[in-house]
Amino acid sequence: MSHDNNDQAKLKLALAQSNYLVGDIAGNVKKMHSLATQARDAGADIVLFPELALLGYPPEDLLLRPNLAERVKSALSKLSDIKDIVIIVGYPHVDYHGTFNSAAILHNGQQKGFYHKQYLPNYGVFDERRYFDKGRNQVLFDYQGITIGLLICEDLWQPEPVKALKEQGADLILTINSSPFELGKQEIRKAILKERATTNNTPIVYVNSVGGQDDLVFDGGSLVIQANGDIAHEAPRFLNHLMMATFDIKTAQFDTQPKPPLSLSPESEMYQALVVGLRDYVNNSGFEGVIIGLSGGIDSALSLCIAVDALGSDKVYAVMMPYEYTSQISLEDAQAQARRLNVSYTVCPIHDAVDGMRMTLAPLFSKSKADTTEENIQARARGMVLMALSNKFGHLVITTGNKSEMAVGYATLYGDMAGGFDVLKDVYKTQVYALANYRNRLEDTDVIPERVITRPPSAELRPDQKDQDSLPDYDTLDTLLKHYIDEDLGFNEIVAKGFPEALVAKVITMVDNSEYKRRQAAIGTKISHKAFGRERRYPLVNKWSIQDN
Repeated sequence: MSHDNNDQAKLKLALAQSNYLVGDIAGNVKKMHSLATQARDAGADIVLFPELALLGYPPEDLLLRPNLAERVKSALSKLSDIKDIVIIVGYPHVDYHGTFNSAAILHNGQQKGFYHKQYLPNYGVFDERRYFDKGRNQVLFDYQGITIGLLICEDLWQPEPVKALKEQGADLILTINSSPFELGKQEIRKAILKERATTNNTPIVYVNSVGGQDDLVFDGGSLVIQANGDIAHEAPRFLNHLMMATFDIKTAQFDTQPKPPLSLSPESEMYQALVVGLRDYVNNSGFEGVIIGLSGGIDSALSLCIAVDALGSDKVYAVMMPYEYTSQISLEDAQAQARRLNVSYTVCPIHDAVDGMRMTLAPLFSKSKADTTEENIQARARGMVLMALSNKFGHLVITTGNKSEMAVGYATLYGDMAGGFDVLKDVYKTQVYALANYRNRLEDTDVIPERVITRPPSAELRPDQKDQDSLPDYDTLDTLLKHYIDEDLGFNEIVAKGFPEALVAKVITMVDNSEYKRRQAAIGTKISHKAFGRERRYPLVNKWSIQDN
C-alpha cells in the first residue's frame, strides 16, 4: 500500500466492534466486507474483527456440522476481493489436525497466515474444549517494519502468551475477543489489559463484539492500551462502532481519543444489557412483537419498560388478567403505566376460565381441602391466555420472574413461568427496585408509578397475600442467595456470616428443590457472575444434603 512520507511512520488500525449473528455466515461476511471497505476508505492499514465473527459466538454445536469447513472456506474467499488493507478475522479453522478457534490474516486476496487460540476457556458460560483443539504456536507478522503479535480472548487472561510474544520481538499485540457482559466486567478487562501492557511494556489493541445472543449479551467496549497501561481509545458500550486508532511507529505510542465515552453506573450498564438482550432475541428470532401479563406489580412494570425501550411501544402488548383477589390499585397502576408508555393495553378477566377449571376438577377434589393448587389454577389460566394470544398473533410471551423467585421456586410452572423469554431472570428482587428507580430518574415523569415501587410485593393469588408470608424480606433473601448461588458458599460458611441456621437451611432447601422448575424456565439475559442456565448445571434428582454444602 502506498503512503506519502508523513504517513510512513504511522499505522492506522480500525476496530470493527459490531454484532455478528451466530450461523449467519453470509450475513456476517457481507457486514465485514462493508466495514473493511469503510475502514480502508478512512485510511486504515489493518482492520480487526472479533473472535469467531465469521460464524458468530458462541456457535455451540454448529461447530460439529459436517459441512462447516467448506462453508467457512467459501466465506473467507468472499473477503479476498478487498484490496489494500490487512484483514484480521476470527473464524473456526478445520483441517486434518483438528478444529481451532482461529484468526486469519488476509491481505490482497491471499491468506498470509493464521493463529490458533492457545487457552480454551471451559468454565462459566464457556465450553470451548468440547469443540476446539488447542493452538501450540505464537504467531507474529511484520507490517511496515513493525512486528505484530496475535492473540484471541482467553489468551490475554493468562500471563504467558503476551510474555512469549514480547520475547519473540512483538512491538504491538492485537487481540480479537467475544467477551460476554456481566456486571463490572469492563473494569476487570481494563485491569487485565493494563497489567499485561505494563508488565511487558507492549501496547495492546482489544476488539470485542456487541449484541445479544440467546442468554448472553456482548457489550463492546473495545480498547486500545498504551505500553504504560494508559487507555488511548475506548469504544462505547453496547453499540456498533468502527473505532480508528493511529500508532506512531517511531514513538511506539497511539494517538488518544479527544473524549472517552461516559462511564456507566452499575444500574445503567445492567439496564442497557437487558434492553440489548431482549431486543436482539426478539428481532433475530423473527417475532412481530412481545406480549406481557401486566399485573400492577413491580416485576411486570420493569419488564414492560425494558420491552418498550428495546422494541418500541408499537411492538409491545400488555394484558391485565384480573381475578377476584386482584386489587383496585393493581388495575389502576397497570393501566396508568400502559398509558404512560403508550402500549396496547387489554383487560381480560379470568373468572370464567378459573371457574371452568375448578368445576372440571370438583369431582376429583371433593375430598381435599383448598390449598396452593387452587391459587396455581389462577396463574395457569393467565399463562393459557397469554400463550393463546401468542399463538394467534405471533407475539413472544415475556415472563417476568426475577432471580430471587427463580432461585427459591416462587413461581408456577405453566403459569407465570409460561413464555419464551424472561427479562429479569438474572436480576435479584433488590436489583429490580434499583432498576425501577433508575429508569424513573431518566425522565421528568415516572414511567413506573411510585406506589408500584413502594407497596409490599404480592402474587395476589389469595386475600391480602404478601411475598413476605412465604419468603424472608428481600434484602436478607438476596444476600443469602448471592452467597449460595453466585459465590458458591456452603451452609456452614453462610451461617458463619451471621444468618440463623434454620433460615439458611430453609433457603438452601428451596433453591435445591426448585432445580426442576428452572430447567423448564424460559431463558433470560445473563448479567451476573453466575446466572441460572448454561453455567450452573445441577442434577434434578440428587441426595446431596445441606450439611454437605
